[in-house]
Amino acid sequence: MKATNTQIQMRKGILEFCILHIISRGEVYASDMLVELKGVELIVKEGTLYPLLNRLKNASLVSYKWVESETGPPRKYYSITPEGLSFLELLDQTWHSLIHSTQLITSKR
Repeated sequence: MKATNTQIQMRKGILEFCILHIISRGEVYASDMLVELKGVELIVKEGTLYPLLNRLKNASLVSYKWVESETGPPRKYYSITPEGLSFLELLDQTWHSLIHSTQLITSKR
């Protein structure tokens, strides 16, 4: 078994959580999300982000609007919905619980 496979699965598992956090800060363009995610080594392919954003939109957790651009075609900006904020709150609780549990287990010798 290769550690890289497990590492990839761990990153994928928290990607939705991190994307919702990014969007919860305010309207954001997908390429700006990619820059931030790549900067912390959570995502390297656009093909991973766009299907996830579409799933979040279909689940009514995020919405988007088109904004005209002075330098090119219109841009799609994402924002979190009230349902998305509630969902993110639940994920935050789960995340903190997981951190606590993991630290308890990994700190034992």
